[in-house]
Amino acid sequence: MSMHCGALAAASAAVVLLSVPVPAHAAALARPHRCETGEVDSRGRSSVDGNELTWDDSTTFDDARKQAARVWSAGTFRQVKIKPDGATTYADLEWKDTHQTGPGWKRVYGKWDPNTGTDSLWMNKAYLGPGKALGADVHRRRVAAHELGHALGFCHKAYGTGSYPSLMWANYDHIRGKRIDRPTAHDIKAYHALWG
Repeated sequence: MSMHCGALAAASAAVVLLSVPVPAHAAALARPHRCETGEVDSRGRSSVDGNELTWDDSTTFDDARKQAARVWSAGTFRQVKIKPDGATTYADLEWKDTHQTGPGWKRVYGKWDPNTGTDSLWMNKAYLGPGKALGADVHRRRVAAHELGHALGFCHKAYGTGSYPSLMWANYDHIRGKRIDRPTAHDIKAYHALWG
């Protein structure tokens, strides 16, 4: 009987602990950031499998891919491991090239494309290729980092007055104008709100 009373006391204590409300400031920090469209950043809309994002290298813009992986793995970005696909893993994301300017691709420099199975990350040579208007490494790296941000579950952030710079702004001219080459302080907060 005393064992039963002890179990009952432990269960009651657990219920009390579970019913203690989270402080308002802590709950606010844990909320995913709002998107330009009114949705929020989402793990469900990402290429991340568990706590890792494995990729296949199929782009001619290898330097941009490497830089994108570096900036989303630097500093406090430790919760999601971004690494190449190996012999014993299945790729979550495949980097690909395209050369399109037609419907759906006008002024689209890169695109994250979620699929059943392996997602695609497209780099558009029509704009980023050698001799093109954005054919320099700095532009390719920004586009690759932005698109990898989508693969991590981040959506387009509202520009507003531009007072909260973000690598995830929808308009590349805004990103280029502020010379954003990596996740900003705003993006770092969004990362930790989504991934911990």
